[in-house]
Amino acid sequence: MILLLDIGNTHTHLGLADARGVRKQANIKTALWVTDNADAPLRRFVGKAKIDGVSLCSVVPAVTGKAVALARKHFAVTALELTPRTVSGVGINYPQPNRIGPDRLANAVALRHHFGAPSVAVAFGTALAFDVVDAQGDYVGGIIAPGLAAMTDYLHDKTALLPRITIRETSSVIGKSTREAMLIGAVHGYRGLVRELILELKRELACRRLPVVATGGYAELIAAKLPEITAVEPNLTLEGLRLVWLANNLATRPASRTIRRA
Repeated sequence: MILLLDIGNTHTHLGLADARGVRKQANIKTALWVTDNADAPLRRFVGKAKIDGVSLCSVVPAVTGKAVALARKHFAVTALELTPRTVSGVGINYPQPNRIGPDRLANAVALRHHFGAPSVAVAFGTALAFDVVDAQGDYVGGIIAPGLAAMTDYLHDKTALLPRITIRETSSVIGKSTREAMLIGAVHGYRGLVRELILELKRELACRRLPVVATGGYAELIAAKLPEITAVEPNLTLEGLRLVWLANNLATRPASRTIRRA
C-alpha cells in the first residue's frame, strides 16, 4: 500500500492507495505535527497495512521534514515529496515552478490523467484555488481567492453583531434573519464568484467545453447548483500523489513532465 499525505494549513489529508486507486481516506489536524502528536493517529489510520511507499505534498514547510522523518522511522521507506522536479504526468509552463503549491501540482496531475486537457480543478479549502491545465497538457497557473469559511469567519471576527455561521444550503435568496442573510451571501454569492471565474477561464482558453472538477470541503455543496462544475472528486489531490508515486516507482510510467518557463 502507498501512504499519501496532503499536508495543508488546517488539515492533513491521509490516504491509503494501491495501483488501482485511493482505498481509504481520513483527516487529522496539521497542528498535531507541530506538537509532535501526529504519530499515534497516523499509525491508527494505517493499521496493519504494509506500507511500500509514502508520497506527500506539503504547504507547511515546518511540517514537511517531520513527515519525511516519520515515514523513515515507522515504515522504513523514503518519502517521495512532490515538487516540480518529481512531478510526472503533466507539463509545467510557469515562470517560477518552485513557487507552485505542491498540492496544486498534485491536482493538475490527477486532472490531466482522468479528465484530459484543457481542464480545471477548483479546490474549496482554506483558500479557493483554481488550477489550469491547458490544451497542451501543461500546468499554466490558476486563481486564488479567499475560502468560503475564511470569508464568513472574517465577518464574524470584524463586526460586533454578525454571528459565526455553519455553512449550509439555503432555500431562499431573501434572508429573514441575520444568519440566513449571511448564508445567502456566502453560498449563493460564492457560486456567482465561481461561475464568473469559470466563464473567464473558458474565454482565456478559447474552449466551449471545459471539464471543471471540484474538490475540497465545500465542493459538493457549491457544485450542487452549479452546472458549470462537471465533476466532484473529493480525493483529487490524493489521487495525484498516488499517480506521481507510481510514475516514480514503476517501470511503466505516465508521460514524464516537462518544465517550460513563460
